[in-house]
Order: sequence, then C-alpha cells, then structure tokens
Amino acid sequence: MKTLKTKLDKIDFQILSNLQTNGRISNVELANLVDISPPPCLRRVKALEDNGYIKGYNADVNAELIGFKVTVFVFVGLESQAESDLQIFENYISVFPEVRECHMLVGEIDFLLKIVAKDWDDFQKFLTTKLTQAPRVTHVKTSLNIRSNKRLPGVPIEVII
Repeated sequence: MKTLKTKLDKIDFQILSNLQTNGRISNVELANLVDISPPPCLRRVKALEDNGYIKGYNADVNAELIGFKVTVFVFVGLESQAESDLQIFENYISVFPEVRECHMLVGEIDFLLKIVAKDWDDFQKFLTTKLTQAPRVTHVKTSLNIRSNKRLPGVPIEVII
C-alpha cells in the first residue's frame, strides 16, 4: 500500500460515493457521473484503491434466498479487557464463517457479533459448541433479528460532498 493521499477533493468523494452505491459501474459511466474523462477517472479509482480508500468490491447476496434464514446479534463479555484476552477472542472467532461481523465495544459488553445460520437449530449448535467454548468468555446474550428495513453500504459520503 502506498502512502495515503492527505486530502481528497470533491471528485474523489463523488467517485467513492458512486462506487459505494454501484461497484459494477463502468469507468465510462463513472467518468460521466463525476464529469471528467475516462482516463483520469480510472487513474483516480486506481489511486483510491492503492491508497486504501477502496478496500474491495463485493456482491450483496440475499441470505434468505440461499438458505440462511436466521440472523442473530450476540453480545459477548470476557473475563478481562487485557489486550491479550481481546486478541485471543478475536483470533478464535475469526475462523468461523457464521460470524459475519465482530465489533469490539466500550461499555459493559466487550464484543458485538453478527451471526448468520440456516435455521435456529444451526445457530444453537454454533452457540453451544463454538461460541460459549471460546477462551475467556464469561457471558453471552443473544438477540434474534426479526427483520431489517435499512442496510446501507459504507459511510454517508453525501454529507461531506
């Protein structure tokens, strides 16, 4: 990775906003939207990628349609908040594909996990055989997601453009 560009301009933010909304947009379409020609647009996108502003591209897959009917948010407490204990937990949990997100929090809960499973039985099996067996875990609380009505990718770039 190269040194981060210190200041993004309006065109950079417009490129990021458009790619965040539609990562499959062609360079020509993107260049038209940000009102520059395609070659400099491509150079800017490449620079944004090289400098870490764009971490990757992915498809937003419909979990339910491919059989993942259960999403659970799990609050995990550890024995201590020593950096070594936090790292041990993060390393342990990182190998499980069911764990789609892992966030370390400040407050009475140490970690918030987003876990997907095919059904409730699969989630319970994961919970009892893997998650509660994790090193240094003292307590686990779960909240079953009933529905989601807003999921936006990335960050609200439009508030800074």
